[in-house]
Amino acid sequence: MNVILIGIVIAAKFLLPFLMLRFPFWASASNFILDTIDGDILMPLGLEFGTYQLIDKIADYVTYILMVVAARKWEIRKLIIGLFAFRTIGQLLYFATGNEVIFFFFPNFLEPLFIVYSFLLMRYKKNAHAKYRKHIIPIWACIILYKMWNEWNTHIANIELSQVFFGF
Repeated sequence: MNVILIGIVIAAKFLLPFLMLRFPFWASASNFILDTIDGDILMPLGLEFGTYQLIDKIADYVTYILMVVAARKWEIRKLIIGLFAFRTIGQLLYFATGNEVIFFFFPNFLEPLFIVYSFLLMRYKKNAHAKYRKHIIPIWACIILYKMWNEWNTHIANIELSQVFFGF
């Protein structure tokens, strides 16, 4: 087991979300990418699946908390807090039961909304909320369709996309 590389990836999982306080879009998009590939890095390095799951879920929750903090002045902050509370229920039920199917019923809408809204803020500055309101239906259609597919794929079908696409 390569402890140093595992340590670096785990440290990145916990430290990268703090950059959302200064660079919401770039840090959240980077964190999303890291969260997508971290298992494909950590488990081949020797981290046990159960240990990975625990670390991943705790790092995810730290990310959600920092998203709420970063969005404290955004016009959609109440929605962000509501989605955080919704996902928190899912996280608690997962830790109480160990049943990852829970995440399908408590999907993580918070992360894609944060990424989209922070992009709008970066791109349109003071007009970001107007752009969000103007495109709210396609934005939410994409978020819901993507997250329901993602939660089903990850927590019910247990399909490893890296194996499907890259053979590892």
